[in-house]
Amino acid sequence: MRILCPNCGERDIREFYYRGSAQDLHRPNLEDSLSDWHEFLHLRDNTAGEIRDLWYHEKGCNSWLVVTRNTVTHEIIKTELVKNTGEVRA
Repeated sequence: MRILCPNCGERDIREFYYRGSAQDLHRPNLEDSLSDWHEFLHLRDNTAGEIRDLWYHEKGCNSWLVVTRNTVTHEIIKTELVKNTGEVRA
């Protein structure tokens, strides 16, 4: 599989580190309930279809990417830098 890095162009998947769901960008605040933290840490969907993942370009520009891909067809639909998604809390 090849991933299109917005900084470096198309690269082999071996240059990247897979982190998991991009939903992890929406972590609970420290003061949120244990139930919220339990859901964030332990409950995951196993979606067939379009998902958004976090990938780190470890052997390239050292950027975090959100990769939108289809788990059924393996098509990569979109790649974008995390900092450009507006999903990172300050």
